[in-house]
Order: sequence, then C-alpha cells, then structure tokens
Amino acid sequence: MLVQGFGELLYWVSWGLLLFSLFAFVDSVIRREDAYRAANKQTKPFWMIILGLAAAVNFFMGIMSFLPIIGLIATIVYIVDVRPALRQISGGGRGWPRGRGSSSDGPYGPYNGGR
Repeated sequence: MLVQGFGELLYWVSWGLLLFSLFAFVDSVIRREDAYRAANKQTKPFWMIILGLAAAVNFFMGIMSFLPIIGLIATIVYIVDVRPALRQISGGGRGWPRGRGSSSDGPYGPYNGGR
C-alpha cells in the first residue's frame, strides 16, 4: 500500500514538472527576440531549445532519472532569472493588461479628473 501511494505521488509530481516546464517553454516562445538580447540572457532559440528539451524529457522519462532534475533546474533558472528580466525590458509589469501604470490610467494616458 505504501509503494502504491508513493507511485501515485511520483505520478502527480511528474505531471506537475511537465506542466511547469511547458509553461516556461510557452512563455519563452511568446517573448520578443530583442528582449533577450537587451536583458543579456542568452538568446531566444537557446531558451526555446533548453526548455523544449526539459518538457520532452519530463514527458518521456518521467521522474525516475536524473535528466528531469536537470530540466527542472533549467526551468527554475528561466522562471526566476530570465523571465523577470524579460518582463522588465518588455514593460510587462503586474496587473492586467500588461504594461499599464497606475490604476487611474485610461486608454490614452493618466486620468486627471478633467483638470
């Protein structure tokens, strides 16, 4: 029973790692090429290849090897270091839609109450 529970835990962890690496891969695809160069964070094809390989390894090998751990490290580096630098360069701050400043900004700039 304990082995079955551990196997189920590994199953859900491997799915989580796969989704995490897929999220990072998709995020690397939608970012602009020039933002990578401006942030001085390798190149877009480099990160697409690394994160694509991480997702493929997670999909085909599961968690019972050391390769998914290497992919996880690459994914964490992208999410923690590269992605915030790209968002800062691209102007994608917090909130929706991206790039907006304060909550009083309108579609054509800040709203100042008609003054």
